[in-house]
This record gives sequence, C-alpha cells and structure tokens, in this order.
Amino acid sequence: MTQRRVLVTGATGRTGSIALQKLRDRSDQFDGIGFARSSDKAQELFGSTTGFFFGDVRDRSSLDRALEGCQGLIILSSSVPQVKTPPQPGQRPEFFFPDGETPEMVDYEGQRHQIEAAKAAGVTHVVLVSSMGGTQPDHPLNRLGNGNVLVWKRKAEQYLLDSGLTYTIIHPGGLLDQPGGERELLVGKADTLLSETPNGIPPSLPRADVAEVAVQAFLCPEAQNKGFDLISKPVDDPTGQVTQDFAALFARTRDGL
Repeated sequence: MTQRRVLVTGATGRTGSIALQKLRDRSDQFDGIGFARSSDKAQELFGSTTGFFFGDVRDRSSLDRALEGCQGLIILSSSVPQVKTPPQPGQRPEFFFPDGETPEMVDYEGQRHQIEAAKAAGVTHVVLVSSMGGTQPDHPLNRLGNGNVLVWKRKAEQYLLDSGLTYTIIHPGGLLDQPGGERELLVGKADTLLSETPNGIPPSLPRADVAEVAVQAFLCPEAQNKGFDLISKPVDDPTGQVTQDFAALFARTRDGL
C-alpha cells in the first residue's frame, strides 16, 4: 500500500496527540504530520518536533504550508473555554473564551480555513471530529461562555459537506481519558443516542476510540461521505463485543450530517 501523508490539527491536544501517534504507529500506511501552536508541548508529548508544523488555524498561510503534499487531513482543533475566578464552595464555575479564540473564530473560521487549504492542496479525504449535540440549539455546551460552540461546529460541518471534498464527520459523545480498543462502539444519527441509548448506556467513549475511528476512516471506503454520532458501551457491559470490524461499523452509517 502506498504511504498516505495525513496532517492532524490540534495534534498536541488530548485526542489529537493520540490520533497522530496512531498514524505514526502505522508508518507503512501513513506519514503522520502534526499541526499545533506550541513547539514546547510537541516536544513534551512526542520527544521531538520532527514531523510538526507550528501555526494557527486562524492563519490560512500556515495551513497552506503544512498541507503541502498531504492526501488526508484530520481536524481535531477546537476552541477551549477558560474558567473565570475560581467559584466559591457550592457555586458553579463560570467560563469565558479569550478574545480572538471564540468558537466562531476557532471552530468555524479556523475549520473553514483548514477545509479551504485542504482543497487547494489537493487533499482527497478530510476527517472532521466534531461533537454530539449539534441538532440541539439549547444544549448546555452552547451556553458555555455564551460561545454557541455546537452552533459554530455545525456550521463548519456544513461547510465541509458543501466543499465537494470526500469527508467523514464524527460526532463523539463525552470523551473519556480511558484506554481504547476495549469496548463495543455504537453509531447513530441526529443526536438520537443522547436520548435513546439502549439500556441507558451513557453517551460517552474513550478518546482513544475516537482517534482510532478517525484513522480507520482513511482505510475503509465505507466511511467516505458519512456523518455519524459515536459512543461506546461501558467496558464492563456483558453484552458488549469489542469493535474490530470498522468497515462494518461505517457501513451502518449514512451520508450527510
């Protein structure tokens, strides 16, 4: 198989770093390249800045350089809310987005820049990791820092859908810092898994499983031009069978958002 060069944005984040490492672990299939803002963090996580580009997703020119020669792109960049003054006991924390780092600027404009740069570079497949809840304007995440994060993520998804590029759009549930490859993965559509999960399964899954699905999307034609929600059964669920056949998983998804 010809090695495919794939750029991961947000590559020093908690999910992005896992996705990049998974690409590099398959060096016979992928040339995994990272895009991040901090060289110090890349050095800390990977022990080297080799195979990294540093820039800002809000800066189209830095993305153009990073995407040269790439066939694939995994979008894992995301806005990050900050906590205001630590809350008093019994109070809920309040959040804000720093100036210029709002969901509109990062999750929409930044992702739009990535999609445009990918198209200009001749990228053949874009995997966008977004979030569940995009069909629910009143979702609590939209109230976080008054950022409407899911609204802007959804707009970016639609921009990718309209771009003409081959896409895979993943809407994971709540992200767990737990090992991957130990659970049965479930797919759905239009946020139904938020309210209709069988047997009350929590709408969550490990970050490592999200990263694995993102990488597998390049290997399975069944993932092309699909958008889907993604959760997992609990690791101790007696009915769970660890997902290994990703082509079959993708075959249960549908086109569009």
